[in-house]
Amino acid sequence: MQETKFSDLTFIGGESVFARFFARPFKRFLAVEAAGGVMLLIATAIALIWVNSPWGDSYDAFWSAPVNLSVNGIEIFDGHSLTDFVNDALMALFFFVVGLEIKRELVDGQLQNMKDAALPAFAAMGGMVVPAALFFIINKGGPGQDGWGIPMATDIAFAVGIVSLLGDRISRRLKVFLLSLAIVDDIGAIIVIALFYSSGISAAWLLATTALLALIFVLGRLRVWWIPIYVVLGSIVWWTTFRSGIHATIAGVALGLLTPARPLQNEDETRAIARWLRDKPEVFPVDVRYASFHIRESMSVAERLETVLHPITSYAIIPIFALANAGVRMDGGIIADALQARVTWGIIIGLVVGKTVGITVFSLIATKLGIAKRPASMTLRNLVGLAMIAGIGFTVSLFVNGLAFGDAEHHDEVALVAEAPGELAFTEADDSHGDDDSHAEDDGHSETVSAPVEGGTVEDNAKIGILFASVIASVGGLLI
Repeated sequence: MQETKFSDLTFIGGESVFARFFARPFKRFLAVEAAGGVMLLIATAIALIWVNSPWGDSYDAFWSAPVNLSVNGIEIFDGHSLTDFVNDALMALFFFVVGLEIKRELVDGQLQNMKDAALPAFAAMGGMVVPAALFFIINKGGPGQDGWGIPMATDIAFAVGIVSLLGDRISRRLKVFLLSLAIVDDIGAIIVIALFYSSGISAAWLLATTALLALIFVLGRLRVWWIPIYVVLGSIVWWTTFRSGIHATIAGVALGLLTPARPLQNEDETRAIARWLRDKPEVFPVDVRYASFHIRESMSVAERLETVLHPITSYAIIPIFALANAGVRMDGGIIADALQARVTWGIIIGLVVGKTVGITVFSLIATKLGIAKRPASMTLRNLVGLAMIAGIGFTVSLFVNGLAFGDAEHHDEVALVAEAPGELAFTEADDSHGDDDSHAEDDGHSETVSAPVEGGTVEDNAKIGILFASVIASVGGLLI
């Protein structure tokens, strides 16, 4: 890895004890490709240690604290918890960066050429359909069946971090394949969230959101690049989307896709300015500023925003999200109960087996039919290993888990305990005790049990499944 250089004129390049022993090493760590995954792992560990410590109740109290935001009497975010704020507001910025990445790949990346995009697209399709189908088959009729979208996800940060640990053993082409696959996977996850995990759609607020997005599109076509106006309009789009009933993170994706991904200045003009500066017999500071300004225009707005926001989302927002959502009690009894719940096994089998089989089989079918071409450097072993690594669904899986089971209704549901594989023991009152003792209630989603049984909530069991699946997929992918 190339050594990171620091200017002697800056604090971080100085010789102070803090700069030498903390600032520079930390800066170099952030430059490592796997740093985002490491930060995410640390945040997850902190959440698990915190919630399972003697101070575990403070974890729930802290993240359940109400957050109320208003501007001039207009309620922006009211009556929701701190966890909701992280999931609805902060994660919108993360999905904005995802939108920027998708736009970049579509305009000037792996997804630009249909032939190149075919393999990761088909692979991602298999990596979504097969896990969702396996999960639904395992959980059909149970309290966890609404979570079929959970095993469809791939965590880009974790997956890329794991692959980076392989170093030179994996080619750049294979890394690009995994990244492209994960991006297509994200597109699928976004569509699923918008269509299946949004409720109570308001036509008026949705119309307002559409009008604002149309205005932003027109401003972009008119080459209006004044950032403050987009910040204001983007914030309003988030609010109207939030009020419309569609999950607010979809606003982030839409705004990312609308961001211009082509530079204002073409490559020939940029090279001409660079030659002009190089060939000048005497260069003054004003010449450097002039050249820097025009060279900067060779970067698209999307690329600039991604450069600025990617570290914020990778090193702050995603770890905060993990800290808020990964906390689940892990004592022996809860683990034992979770491992008997269908939702747990649906997620583990979906992410580990479903992703591996789906991505591998769909890729082989696509290449066999001549629809896509497999890179020469990709062996079958490489394909299976990358497919298993794609089973690290962590961040997006936790996010979908919160949408599927995180509401008050599902918090009151409890895990069903399995007596044998594929067979659940429902706790029901005997008819001789009368209907007052217990009864089953149909809530329009799935059959649930109102009588309490030992174990955690469906959401907690799903979290345990996600954690276990991510570990298995990480280790399995590295070993293969």
